[in-house]
Amino acid sequence: MYWLNGVSEKKLSLDGRIFLFGDGFFTTARLRNGQVELLDWHLDRLMLAGKRLLFNDLDIDSLCQELKVASEYGKNGVIQIVILRSASGETGYSFRKNIEPLRVIYYSSIVKDHKNWHKYGIRLVKSNIRISRNLLLAGIKHLNRLEYILIRAHWISNQECADEVLILDTAGNLIECCTANIFWRIGCDVFTPSLVYAGVSGVMRRWILQLLPQLGYNFHEITTGPEILKNAEEVFISNSLLPLVSVVSIEEHRYIDRTLCNLLLSYYTTL
Repeated sequence: MYWLNGVSEKKLSLDGRIFLFGDGFFTTARLRNGQVELLDWHLDRLMLAGKRLLFNDLDIDSLCQELKVASEYGKNGVIQIVILRSASGETGYSFRKNIEPLRVIYYSSIVKDHKNWHKYGIRLVKSNIRISRNLLLAGIKHLNRLEYILIRAHWISNQECADEVLILDTAGNLIECCTANIFWRIGCDVFTPSLVYAGVSGVMRRWILQLLPQLGYNFHEITTGPEILKNAEEVFISNSLLPLVSVVSIEEHRYIDRTLCNLLLSYYTTL
């Protein structure tokens, strides 16, 4: 089910700019018991993306009202909020500065079942495809996802031995997984890759980093290669839909400890 600027639509027609350039950004949220989880932070990431991509200010009040309607349509599921810039008469890459962003909300009742992942943990391998570095695009979830599409396509051919992949940037730095952020723990220190030059800064990532000091852990956002993961006592990944899953192996290296991941999950259930 779709809503375009608050109007219910069964399908959407895209103008040339959106179709050709993917001029927009989005966020994906979990709808639980009629509430969009961590909504304020999803709105924050949308506003940050809009500022980076030179969009006019979002009408947050209208968006929140439209989300309320979508949430009443189905109490549990997945909500995607997509913000687009239409052509409005311009051709090529140019756009008018006074264009009001288009707001698209997509609701699906289908949430992928990750019970086996939560029970047994997941296996990771390193992707052979690296993502580019760009200060303006790093951290935000823009609509140009070709690198991730290619990463997933290559990963599928090895899916019998891995559930997810580690992604490096073109400088060889560890960034994230294909669909999730990654964390690792050494004692009371928790690490996650810096996303200054590449990657997507997820809402669950923000939630975890805010909670860690309250639980007695130190967190560090660092620039490093993947070899550091061999020193970790525990590794886990996160996104808005999982929301957290332990890693049991990265290629030939295995992990047993799930202490912090289980603790974070216990706090997540009280959201």
